[in-house]
Amino acid sequence: MRLLTGGLFSGTLGWLVLLFLAAPILLVTVVSFSSAAYLTFPPPALGLRWYRAFLGSDSWLAASWLSLWVATVVVVISTSLGTLAALALARLPKAARGVVTGLILSPMIVPSIVIAIGVYYAFARYGLVGSPIGLILAHACLAMPFVVTSVTASLSGLDPRLEQAALSLGATPWGSFWQVTLPLIRPGVIVGALFAFITSFDELLVALFLSGTGAVTLPRRMWDDLRFAIDPTIAAVSTLTILLTAVLMGCAHRLRRKG
Repeated sequence: MRLLTGGLFSGTLGWLVLLFLAAPILLVTVVSFSSAAYLTFPPPALGLRWYRAFLGSDSWLAASWLSLWVATVVVVISTSLGTLAALALARLPKAARGVVTGLILSPMIVPSIVIAIGVYYAFARYGLVGSPIGLILAHACLAMPFVVTSVTASLSGLDPRLEQAALSLGATPWGSFWQVTLPLIRPGVIVGALFAFITSFDELLVALFLSGTGAVTLPRRMWDDLRFAIDPTIAAVSTLTILLTAVLMGCAHRLRRKG
């Protein structure tokens, strides 16, 4: 009886926590379908007015396309460098591995505002503030640790004798990596790439410092809208962003389980 009561209490508490975490998302989603001219809950009526406003706004679409383009380039850069870094870490002596791993993963540990200030001062002297290139370089630094973590987890379950066997049979180091190692760690690489995309697409603090007026990303545009406009268009944009992030996270979860 006590076990049954404890299980019921734990289950109820778990559902209450999930409801608490999901409540803001549900509220924003409902408001995005509101027909009112301002943010209000509950909405007086439902409709697609603010989704049409988003699709008909040049500034919103320009920010969305820029965020997608920057995130795609960041995925290519961070996935390539992160995979190579994870392979290098796996071959380092244990004494040096901890230090190098800490340096690579430092963007995940250091507060984002500290990184944003440092990147701003470093990029300002080279004219990269207000440029998509500056955003790409900064976001790649933020996203690469996620790739390194994911690929390292995949490498931990890889038998190194498989690569040694390929080399002993005449394969080149590149051929061994391409034909043996990469197929085995591919789920980890793809998961890292998905997290890199999410990191870049949703990033705000660095974008506030680096975007200027010439490279306004979607999170920066949402921030400006909250400060100066505040209409339900931002709820529609938030709902679409949440949907995209949820789809990518679901894909990452399935790939992780498969891997």
